[in-house]
Amino acid sequence: MDSKLLNMLVCPVTKGPLRTNADKTELISRSARLAYPVRDGIPIMLEDQARPLTDNEIDALGSNVDAG
Repeated sequence: MDSKLLNMLVCPVTKGPLRTNADKTELISRSARLAYPVRDGIPIMLEDQARPLTDNEIDALGSNVDAG
């Protein structure tokens, strides 16, 4: 995903920053505890399409998620 696009996107729930996961298949909102899917390079920014993050995933974000 283009880094300029990622810098413009915010979480639709909290308006907070998003980060990509390690394999670039999800955009992570730590504040909303949601992972938005990226399909064919297109971020799906719909809350009902987002996956809730577990406590373990939230704890691991520091080492496994890249900053935008």
